[in-house]
Amino acid sequence: MDKEAFEAGLSYQVDKQMTEEELKARRENFEKARAKAHELPLNPGCYLMRDASGTVIYVGKAKSLRKRVSQYFLPNRDRKTQALVEKIRDISHVITGNDYEALILENNLIKKYNPHYNILLKDGKSYPMIRITKEDFPKVYKTRRIIKDGSDYFGPYPDVSKMSQYLDLIDRLFSLRKCSTPLRKKPQPCLYYHIGRCQAPCCGKVSKAEYGKSIDRIRAFLSGKNDDLQNQLREEMMAASKEMQYEVAAKKRDLLLAVQSVSKVQMVEDYSNTESRDYAAIEMRSPLCTVSLMQFRDGKLIGRALYRAQTFGDESETLLNFLTQYYEDGQQMPNELYVSHEIDIDLISRYFQEYLKKQVKVFVPKEGRDFRILRMAAENASRDVEKRLKSRDNSKALELLQEVCGLEEPPELIEGFDIAQLNGKYTVASLISFVNGNPNPSGYRRFNIRSLNGAIDDFGAMREAITRRYSRVIEENLQKPGLILIDGGKGQVNVARDVLDELGLADVPVVGLAKQFETIVFDDDRPDLRLDHSNDALRVLIAVRDECHRFATGANQAMRSKEASFHLLQSVPGIGKVSSDKIMNAFTTLDDVVQCSPEEISQRAGIPIKTAENLLARLKV
Repeated sequence: MDKEAFEAGLSYQVDKQMTEEELKARRENFEKARAKAHELPLNPGCYLMRDASGTVIYVGKAKSLRKRVSQYFLPNRDRKTQALVEKIRDISHVITGNDYEALILENNLIKKYNPHYNILLKDGKSYPMIRITKEDFPKVYKTRRIIKDGSDYFGPYPDVSKMSQYLDLIDRLFSLRKCSTPLRKKPQPCLYYHIGRCQAPCCGKVSKAEYGKSIDRIRAFLSGKNDDLQNQLREEMMAASKEMQYEVAAKKRDLLLAVQSVSKVQMVEDYSNTESRDYAAIEMRSPLCTVSLMQFRDGKLIGRALYRAQTFGDESETLLNFLTQYYEDGQQMPNELYVSHEIDIDLISRYFQEYLKKQVKVFVPKEGRDFRILRMAAENASRDVEKRLKSRDNSKALELLQEVCGLEEPPELIEGFDIAQLNGKYTVASLISFVNGNPNPSGYRRFNIRSLNGAIDDFGAMREAITRRYSRVIEENLQKPGLILIDGGKGQVNVARDVLDELGLADVPVVGLAKQFETIVFDDDRPDLRLDHSNDALRVLIAVRDECHRFATGANQAMRSKEASFHLLQSVPGIGKVSSDKIMNAFTTLDDVVQCSPEEISQRAGIPIKTAENLLARLKV
C-alpha cells in the first residue's frame, strides 16, 4: 500500500518504540476496516464496530451506511474518532427501511451489546417514589419501579430526605401493616400491633372499610390535600392539653407542624395533565461525556441528574441516543423537551409519538426563560466533565511529554493559546491552563485583540496575546509555564518564540499542534513529529488544544452576542448609545436584565423607570 495514502488516513509515524512489523500490522488493520466501510450499502441502517476480540465496541445509525462509516476513515478527524478507528477490526451492519427504524434498532442493539463507547443508562434515571399497592389492605413504601397493576404512585422525589420524612409521618400517623409478604390470616398479631404500629388486618382486628379510610387519608396527604388531617391533629392536641396530657399534646403538635411543612406533590399518572418540561444539555471533552437533565413539573424543579459516559459519537448523535434510552419506558414524560444541541427533531418527535404514544414538543431555544434554564443545565454538565478530567492521574503522560518535547522536567503548568475571529471582527485570543495534566479554569484568560484594526492577522493576534500575558508574568512574578502550546503550525510557534526571547523568557519551551495530522511543531530546528494517536503525551496536548479552541470560540461568540445586544437595546425608545453602555456595564447580559424589576434596572443602570419598563416589554416579547 502507498505510504502517503496510509498517512492521509492514519497519520502514524514510526516512533522509537514502534517496530516496522507493528506499523505494518496497523496499516493492514486500518486498510481492512476502511475496505469494509467502502463495501457497505447506501441504505439506512445500523453499523456495529468490533475490536480484535470480536467485542462490539460501538453501535451507530445512519441514513446512508457507506457514507457515514466511511467518514471515520477520512483525514483530519478529531481525536476521539482517531482513537476509535485504531481499535476497529471488523464492521457489520443491519439494513433498515428508514432512519426511524434505524433509531429503534440502534437503541435495541445498544441494550443487547452494551458497547463501551456508546452512552449507556444503567437505571440511573429513576428517582424514588411512594407506592400504595392495589390490595384489600394496601402497603405503603418506597420504590423505583412502576408496575402497571393499579397501584398508586406519588413522586418522584429527587430529595430523598423529604420522601423519608413523608414515610416517617405516614408511619407515625397511620397504623398500617408492615409485613412484606402477601397478607395471610394469623391466629395472633405481631409485636407491631401491641405497640400500636399496626391495625393487624391479618387477625381481623380491622375491617377493610376502616383500613381503607386510612389509605384515603394517606392519598390526600401525599396529594397536598391535608386540611382535614391538620384539623384532626389540632383537635387532638387541644384535647390532650385540656386533659393535661402534655407529652401527648407535644407529639400531636410536632406531627401537626410536620404535616404543615409538606408541599404539594402530584401523582405520576397526572403528569400529562399539568405543565411539564425537561431540559437536556450535553458537554463533551474528548471521549468524556456528561448529560445534565433538569425536570420541571407544575412550574417547580423536581429533579436534576447527571449521566456520564465515554463515547465516540458527536454531541448531537449522542444526545439523541441518550433521549431514546432515557424515555424508553414511557414514564415521567414531559409535555415539552428543550435540548442544547441541534438534533433531528422530526425523528425524536416521531419516536415519542409512534413508539411511546406520547405527544412531546421538542425545542432548541436560543433565548428567553428556557434558554437560561438550559444554559444552567449545560453549566452543570460542563463542571462535571471538568471534575472528571481533574480526577485523572496524568503523571505518566506528563513524563512521556517531557521525553517527547525534550523538557528538563514534566510540565506541571501548561498554558495554551488559540485565536478566534470572524472576517477580522471580534478577534479574541484564549489562554487556558492545565495543572498536572488537568484543566485549571481559574487560570483561563481572554484577550480582546486591539492592535489589528480589523485586519485578518492571526500572527499579529498571537504576538499581542503572548506579549500581554508574559509581560504580566514578569511584572507580577507569576509562575512560568513548563510548556506553552500554540494551536497552529510553524509560523505561530515562531511568533511566540520571538516574543518570549524578547521578554527574556528563552527558557520557556513552546510547541505547536498542527490540526491536519495532529503534528507536533517545535520552536527550534527539530523536525515535526507525528505520534501514534494512542500516545498519552499527544493525548495531553490534544486536550489542551481542544479546550483552547472551545474557550476561544466561546469568547468570540460572546462578543458577537454582546454587539447584537447593543443593537437590540438601541431599538428601544429612550435608549441610545450612552444608555445601552450603562445597561450592559451594569448587567453584562440581557438574560440578567430580564430577571430584574423596572425599579432595579433603573437604579443599577441609571436610566428612567419608564425606559426600564419599555426595555422589559421589548425583551419579553
